[in-house]
Amino acid sequence: MNEKHRAKKSLGQNFLKDENIIAQIIQYVSPGKSQHFIEVGPGLGALTKAILPFVGSLDAIEFDKDVIPELEKACKEKGVLRIHQADALKFDFSTLIKGADKARVIGNLPYNISTPLLFHLITFSKKIQDMHFMLQKEVVDRICASLGTKRYGRLTVMLQYYCKAEFLFEVPPEAFTPKPKVDSAILRLVPYDRPPYPAKNMETLSIVVRTAFNQRRKTLRNTLKSIISEEELQALGIDPKQRPEQTSLKAFVDIANFKEAL
Repeated sequence: MNEKHRAKKSLGQNFLKDENIIAQIIQYVSPGKSQHFIEVGPGLGALTKAILPFVGSLDAIEFDKDVIPELEKACKEKGVLRIHQADALKFDFSTLIKGADKARVIGNLPYNISTPLLFHLITFSKKIQDMHFMLQKEVVDRICASLGTKRYGRLTVMLQYYCKAEFLFEVPPEAFTPKPKVDSAILRLVPYDRPPYPAKNMETLSIVVRTAFNQRRKTLRNTLKSIISEEELQALGIDPKQRPEQTSLKAFVDIANFKEAL
């Protein structure tokens, strides 16, 4: 890490420094010249300067004004770097993606905002080809969780509605400065052109999923009794006695679409 800039705990900054990990990320992402890349949270530019020679130009969203001079210095003569000093949670990514263009999004996401940022990014999923993120391993495990496991939850269902999710590889704390207290992992998200199980109303689906997992130890007939009756669940072919983590994405969409049809 550059001694001129100390990581800010308030921003959840952990700067990637391991060249082998960076090389692995590049190998998995396989960037190409004609591709439009957007990096979220480039920090001091460890990943940025590795990608730029492959793509020629890149848009970077960076919140911390203090790292921008170091970022510019690290990427000098590597390619065209367009830095947007902004809060990624509020940034309108569609302003960078014109016409039929689809962007590839990449980033080492601060752990303290990773979940809300993912939910923000999926609102632009129709304009995104794929996303590769460094996240807390626990979060990646939850996103990629299988039906019936303890990690399967709201985050799993809502992100897998929009995207195919894939756990790529684990990253140890030693790969960062300062070292985080948790393990990290690389996640790949590929948005569907059309969701496998289309919902009529995303807000309704979100309410159904959130309500179910608010009391995940209880059965659906108890958690969703304010939304759908036991008899209606049975009519949809859903066992009212199953718990939320035993309920598939398709079943949640079926419940939401049933509500919309009333």
